[in-house]
Amino acid sequence: MDSGAIRRRLALGVAVLTASGLLALVSPGSAQAATSSCSGRKVRTLPFTTGSVHVYKRGGYVCAVTFPKAHGSRKRMSVSVQARGGRPVIDSGHFAHHAGPVTVHAGHRCVRIKGSVGSGSMSSGWILC
Repeated sequence: MDSGAIRRRLALGVAVLTASGLLALVSPGSAQAATSSCSGRKVRTLPFTTGSVHVYKRGGYVCAVTFPKAHGSRKRMSVSVQARGGRPVIDSGHFAHHAGPVTVHAGHRCVRIKGSVGSGSMSSGWILC
């Protein structure tokens, strides 16, 4: 292999590594959102005795996921998001890791978030107004 081919391959390798590094730096919030399946930035964590609800916002959309304090075994969980004047979007059942995500288009309206794990629950009232 001649020195010109080696230089081209080396330049290509450096370009690929540089591009992947830049992508990792540009979108650090995406990795956090990917764990919950909600896009956007986390705006609230609403804790309660048996778990917590994580609330994300992007544009006019609000997304929520309920996480238990103790992971692993299947538990009764639920999460709901309701924009003022609209119907709630609910995910409920027996889950091991989380309930949700549920997303509503709220625009500039307030939202109500509810979540539960086992016997513990929370209701936010109207928030993000």
